[in-house]
Amino acid sequence: MRLVFAFGLFAAAGMVSAQYASTGLLATSTSIVGWATGVSNLTRGPANVANPGGGNATYGTADAALGAANGSIVSLGDGGSITLTFDKAIRNGKGTDFAVFENGFSTGANAVFAELAFVEVSSDGLNFFRFNAVSNTQTTTQIGGFGSLDPRNVHNLAGQFVSGQGSEFDLQDMTGIAGLDVNSVTHVRMIDVVGSIDPRYGTRDSQGRLINDPYSTPFASGGFDLDAVGVVNAVPEPGTFVVLGLGAALLHRRRR
Repeated sequence: MRLVFAFGLFAAAGMVSAQYASTGLLATSTSIVGWATGVSNLTRGPANVANPGGGNATYGTADAALGAANGSIVSLGDGGSITLTFDKAIRNGKGTDFAVFENGFSTGANAVFAELAFVEVSSDGLNFFRFNAVSNTQTTTQIGGFGSLDPRNVHNLAGQFVSGQGSEFDLQDMTGIAGLDVNSVTHVRMIDVVGSIDPRYGTRDSQGRLINDPYSTPFASGGFDLDAVGVVNAVPEPGTFVVLGLGAALLHRRRR
């Protein structure tokens, strides 16, 4: 299995001005045309990566991530991952192509208890490619296990919004990557971010910056809690193109 992930310039520690979305795609949006239908892999991580002997996260089952977002979750644990599949492949359309739903909750204005995850996509189930994640959350003080972050400081990571609002992903960001067909994405993988600012345990964004999110969460439900993945732009059924073609031909004939 091969993973491609390019690092950019390292950002200095400290707070960076918020610049990204404050809300996500509603689970009830009519723009969502489908949901994940299968699980190809679930690998749980420890409830606390600093204490691997304490056991892995155990809350929920893999099929909780299938179908529409409804608050039913599967917890990944520190660094755990889950890979989902779809009846119809996801394509690179206009704007948002899919959205990932977690179960975060508001703790105040622009403050969300949010556990984050990297998102990777594949068009063959073997080679996965990661969205260039950005975290501008300060890295001088650890967000505690019951702390909050500002979703406006996070981009191309899943989980920064409240339950019922999905983190949006645009496959246009992934064009030009050898081995990935952005018009036929068959697998989407979520990998829990270990949000420790201790470099021994923490994970970094695409700029080489440690990602600060609630840590530690040494519970059965520790780590990223996946609710669902909704599809906005799906590859049409082959018959759709035939119908559209016939319609265009008839319209042309009528105009003659």
